[in-house]
Amino acid sequence: MATSYAAVSSGNKLKSGSGAISTAVKTQAFETHLWQVYQKAGLAKTSLNLAVYRKALVGYYNLRAKAGTAIKPIVTIVDFSRSSRQKRLWVLDLKNQKLLYYTYVAHGKGTGDEYARFFSNKPNSFKSSLGFYLTAQTYQGKHGLSLKLNGLDKNFNTNALSRAVVIHGADYVSERFIKQYGRLGRSLGCPALPVKETQAIIGAIKNNSCLYIYGADKNYASPYLTEALAIDTFAAQFFPMKATS
Repeated sequence: MATSYAAVSSGNKLKSGSGAISTAVKTQAFETHLWQVYQKAGLAKTSLNLAVYRKALVGYYNLRAKAGTAIKPIVTIVDFSRSSRQKRLWVLDLKNQKLLYYTYVAHGKGTGDEYARFFSNKPNSFKSSLGFYLTAQTYQGKHGLSLKLNGLDKNFNTNALSRAVVIHGADYVSERFIKQYGRLGRSLGCPALPVKETQAIIGAIKNNSCLYIYGADKNYASPYLTEALAIDTFAAQFFPMKATS
């Protein structure tokens, strides 16, 4: 897609007779925007799955639409369909269309060995939880600097706070551990990070940014994946006029 969303929005012939922007134009602009961010941020070089990336941004724009929710233009994506031997966490700065961090992340020991296969929202399952989260405040815990997470997907991750599923650093998240054991170490359900990168990543994503954890689970469903609302929210942000179909 070579046409920018700004160029799409500027063509009077693409607007409906009432002055409102048509659904088709908003959708085209949204898809173009997603592609441009993907390209400019260099995400193709990391082999970030396009479908996973798209779901994450749809969720981000739906979160922006939620009443009373002012979130940062930062999206963190975790793709637990990848091997734990691979880097599978991305932090994107949408405002500047930059990839801030690309690194390893551990899954829960109840979720699988090298691959994450089993997910749960239940206490004491030691499993990772899928879905959309809003990051909260930091604290100093047994793993040092840690970041609380508010799970937003009912039946999938809403017990994150009560389960103490947080972002923290861990020595078992390292290339050295992979070389020794053939996979990353595993947490009690937390998306644990490499110790050396934890402080910087938490600093970038704390206090109301979007986190999306994807996994190969056919049972997962979320209202935050509603595309029509995401497209309308995007259009209201980038088009100067009232973006209604």
